[in-house]
Amino acid sequence: MTHSINRRDMLKSAAAVGTGLFLGTGNPRAHAAANEKIDVAFIGIGGRGAANLGSMVRLGENVVALCDVDDARAGKAYQRYPKARKFKDFRKMYDAVAKQVDAVVISTPDHTHFHPSMAALQLGKHLYCEKPMAHSIWEVRQMTDLARKQKVATQLGVQRHTIPNVHRVVELIQAGAIGTVTDVHSWIGGNRGMSKVPTDRPEVPAHLDWNLWQGPVAPRPYHSTYCPYGWRFWWDYGTGETGNWGCHILDIPFWALDLDYPTHVSASGPPVHSLTTPRSMATHMKFPSNDDRPEVMLHWYHAQKGPEILRKHGLSAGGNNTLFIGSEGMLLCGFSKRKLLPEAKFKGATLAVKKVANSPGFYREWTAAIRGGGPATCHFDYSGPLTEAVLLGNVAYRAGGEGFGWDHKTLTVTGNPRASGLIKPAFRAGWQV
Repeated sequence: MTHSINRRDMLKSAAAVGTGLFLGTGNPRAHAAANEKIDVAFIGIGGRGAANLGSMVRLGENVVALCDVDDARAGKAYQRYPKARKFKDFRKMYDAVAKQVDAVVISTPDHTHFHPSMAALQLGKHLYCEKPMAHSIWEVRQMTDLARKQKVATQLGVQRHTIPNVHRVVELIQAGAIGTVTDVHSWIGGNRGMSKVPTDRPEVPAHLDWNLWQGPVAPRPYHSTYCPYGWRFWWDYGTGETGNWGCHILDIPFWALDLDYPTHVSASGPPVHSLTTPRSMATHMKFPSNDDRPEVMLHWYHAQKGPEILRKHGLSAGGNNTLFIGSEGMLLCGFSKRKLLPEAKFKGATLAVKKVANSPGFYREWTAAIRGGGPATCHFDYSGPLTEAVLLGNVAYRAGGEGFGWDHKTLTVTGNPRASGLIKPAFRAGWQV
């Protein structure tokens, strides 16, 4: 990325700058005092955006600006917060309120996380972003690195990180309850994906700015199968069920085993469709050993009835999403349940564990970090590598499933040219960086 444009140029009007990403860096505003409200701008305020907005308001923070390309989806928020300034284009919002805002919350579709996030970081704003962090591995790395450089408070929307049962699972694994863990199997059920390619061309609803909704992606005719929700299952806009659930579920083994970057990735699944995400798939990632554990194989599945490993051991997928396999047993868990196996061996057993501290609340973690406290639990230096691993699974599948080596330092693929072309996106004219 070039950083030759200065701060004054960065803050010129969106009309003058065009549709390109703002460049340059700004200085973060000073940490808010303990009793001072945080001034927040929200980009994307329907769906998850509405939930994030409500959570921040319940903490008593100020709603300074609301931005959404869909007036209908944004309507309730516009009515509820009449004093907040309203925008369709995030760039015009930054032009108008950058000096008034401490922090930004981004809850748009996956393909439009990167540009408003980078602009916020370049302006030195604290950032909350919905998962997955971005649409491509290259984008995630840019955001992670810039957030660290700017020393801002970040949080990725992996809200289940605060569930007490997840904490208990992490405690058990880290205490060695099942010995040395070398294999982990994680999954999401269901068979969503493979959307039907539309043939009709309905009119764009009057309340929607379709061009802005598409953002950096090559334009195509509007259809309701993409917007407001179906985008999740189209490669141009979403990341499928793997991107939808991977950050939530793989957070458990990532945290418990201190994982970061795999060195080898492979995948399998139904024939790849160039436009739509699959109804099922499997990914296999090799993580190198570190000072505390040996090499780990992490397996991810989008499988309606869960992976075959469950049937091999006579286990149920219901309510579960992860199976840790260790040298002394297994741990089967979900967000709200856990079981050490074999049950007879662990019945009545006690184990000294290092307790994971209770969270004060997922959003409160972030606001506390903004006020000068320690980093939130899903800050980008943790959740960036997590997101990259999730997206690498999609890359492996889309590249034909053939395994490839991965150098995380250089974002370089070895052994699979098709995968190499899926690491960094090609933005349409006006959105290049």
